[in-house]
Amino acid sequence: MANRSTPAEVKAMFEKFSNWGRWGKDDERGALNFITDAKRAAAAKLVKSGESISLALPLATIPAADNPMPVTHLMVQAGHDSHEMPLPYAGDYFAIAPHGMANTHLDALCHVFWQGKMYNGFSASEVGSHGAKKCPITVARTGIVSRGVMLDIPKIRKVEWLEPADRIFPEELDAAEKDHGARVEEGDVLLIRTGRAARRKAKGGWDPNRVGLPGLDATCLEWLHERKIAVLGSDSVSDVAPSGYDGVPLPIHVGTLVAMGVHLIDNADFDALSAACAKAKRYEFLFTMGPLILERGTASPINPIAVL
Repeated sequence: MANRSTPAEVKAMFEKFSNWGRWGKDDERGALNFITDAKRAAAAKLVKSGESISLALPLATIPAADNPMPVTHLMVQAGHDSHEMPLPYAGDYFAIAPHGMANTHLDALCHVFWQGKMYNGFSASEVGSHGAKKCPITVARTGIVSRGVMLDIPKIRKVEWLEPADRIFPEELDAAEKDHGARVEEGDVLLIRTGRAARRKAKGGWDPNRVGLPGLDATCLEWLHERKIAVLGSDSVSDVAPSGYDGVPLPIHVGTLVAMGVHLIDNADFDALSAACAKAKRYEFLFTMGPLILERGTASPINPIAVL
């Protein structure tokens, strides 16, 4: 397996693989600019069977080791007493802190900072008590529609899932492409399956801060930059945890969100997609996702959809 870089080499990657200024000094969309109208039209032609698959976990309302801030779900009107109203109805209330290790969400480019800056050099101070003035989640308000490609790492390792702290190196991404017959291209939404969702279903949740999470090693940043992906998604959080690099706890987060301007999907569930792709013998599909229009937000809960 490939040798890991040094912490100093990883920090140098953030400048080496930067997209700051690529689409102008005022750009807030980052790598979403790689998704052109032509790219979306071509992606639509990938639909063959029409099978539609959700890639999201249910909102996590139950406390767990990996869910210390569960979603609040309250009923404001139930059915048992609705007959007393002129128009009987039921209604509820949800409250969610989308970041973390439990809920499927899209990170905005304002979510992570490096040396006081977010993507394109905007100051971290642009995110204040009233939210983000730069690079909020609403830069994706028109939706993200493109070619999706999943690289199923447990499949090529011939295991059910990767274990916590298992790291993925660039040569495994190459091997997955070859095995799946799908090369990642400019403007793609790249989904990396570690099998975390499958492991959690079998064994229950665990504390990622203590036990770790499977994910990409920092040496994958060059590979991601060269392929010009638009969005990176994971059934974990993209980064391997612990990172193994002193002073850089989440190098994939920094390298994508801050340096490249690549939005991240965290905590997805690719198990159903894995089975469908294996059955269809193809790992490319139409990907579609509509983040909530949360003005000045740093993230949005999402329900990404793959259409085969």
